[in-house]
Order: sequence, then C-alpha cells, then structure tokens
Amino acid sequence: MDDRWLTDPDPALLPRARTPEVRFDSAGVPLLGVLHLPAGPGPHPVVVVLHGFPGNERNFDLAQALRRAGYAALVVHYRGSWGVGGAYCWSNVLADAARTAAAAPGLDPSLDPGRVAVVGHSVGGFAALHTAAGDPSVRAVAALAAYDLGAVSQAPEGVLEQARAMFAEDPLPLRGTSGDALFEEMRANGPSWRLASLAPRLAGRPVLLVAAEHDTVAPPALHHDPLVRAYTGLERCETVLLPSDHAFSDRRVALTRAVISFLDRSL
Repeated sequence: MDDRWLTDPDPALLPRARTPEVRFDSAGVPLLGVLHLPAGPGPHPVVVVLHGFPGNERNFDLAQALRRAGYAALVVHYRGSWGVGGAYCWSNVLADAARTAAAAPGLDPSLDPGRVAVVGHSVGGFAALHTAAGDPSVRAVAALAAYDLGAVSQAPEGVLEQARAMFAEDPLPLRGTSGDALFEEMRANGPSWRLASLAPRLAGRPVLLVAAEHDTVAPPALHHDPLVRAYTGLERCETVLLPSDHAFSDRRVALTRAVISFLDRSL
C-alpha cells in the first residue's frame, strides 16, 4: 500500500513545497483560498477541497496529505462565509464550487489542467457532485458524508425540522443569510437538486462515495444509500462506509487513505 502521504518530501526536490494565498472572482466577488503546492516542478494534478456548512471542519489535514502525495490541493471559502464578501446561500455555494473547479488549474503554472478532481465534505460533497456533473473537465469526484439537500427537502417532517434547527444554529461565520432563508431555499429548489438524479451526467468518470456509519447529521439511510442505488450502474463508482461520525473524527487516516488511493487510480 502506497502511504507516501505520510512522509515529508525529499528536501532536495525543487522547487520546494509552497502554500500561497489565492484570490479569484465568482460573480464579481473575490473568493479566498489556500493553495497547497507540492514540491517538485510538476505538472501537478489539482484537487479542489470543498468544505461544508458553515465550514468549521475545513479538512486542511486532508489538503496537507494530498500535497505530500503529490497533489496540489485548493481549499476555498464560498461567498458570504468566513470573511468573504457577498451573501451566503446554497445557490452561491454551488456556483462558487463550479467557479473554483474552473479557475483552479490557472492559479499556478505548475498545475495540470488535464487532471482536476473535486473532493467535498457534507454540503461540500453535495456541491462536489453537482460541480462534476456540470463540468466534464472534472476528471474525478469524491463526496465525503455528502449532505443531500434535495433528499432532505422531500423528507418527512421530523427530518425537515431537524434541518431547520441545524441551519439556525450555525450561521455565525456567514453573512447575508439566516437559518430560515437557507431552509426556504432548500425547500424551493430541493427537488431539482437531488444527488441521485446526477448519475447520468457522471457516467464514465470515477466517483467515490464515503459515508460514516454513526453519522447523525447526514445519516447514510437518507443521504448515502440512495446514491449507492442510483449510481450502481456507473462503471467507475466506488463506495466506502467507515465506522465514524459526520466529521470522521476518529477515522481521519482511513478517510485520507481512501481518498488518495481513489485519486491515484483515477488521475
């Protein structure tokens, strides 16, 4: 098993690894990101890492491991989140994720525009699958404990109320929104956002679906299992179920190994 992501690069490898701050516009608003560039001249495959709602877990450990494995990893903030201008909403998350995947290869000359992948956690997993479905240049996509806003929008009342309460609890690092606004946007757009409906547009490309057995935020029965059934016909879909919680708190090494092994096979 190749665990090169557990080892720091050879100090003789030039240019050395770098971590530049990057900025690029989405609908006229500058998005802020951190680009983890590997050591060596490249060309490096690039992985866009999308965080969830509101973004307390930003998966920087995964980004650093990707870099050690030879992948450039870009972590960004959406409009209206964590000091970025504009307003936060689900539609902007989707638009910003798509814009990030398109912009990523041009952020440094060492990046390979022919090898772009998107990896997202929670709502970031929802955005990652939508991004790949809408952009054929995305070579591979991984959704980690994906939170399916479309499935929730059509779920029983108890699930809806749990979502409303969660949206209301967490918008402190967000601007231009509220829990009620996010809930109503989900209800209005959810039927067209269901992740299961994306299967035909992902055909022929590698897809990784990772779920957490003890996830109470995105329980696999609602968020993961329907995707597994819908994507069964995709010849390059892989699934992993880890015995952990929504953040994979005690399975970060297993999660990282699953993601990097998938990318090694796909890019």
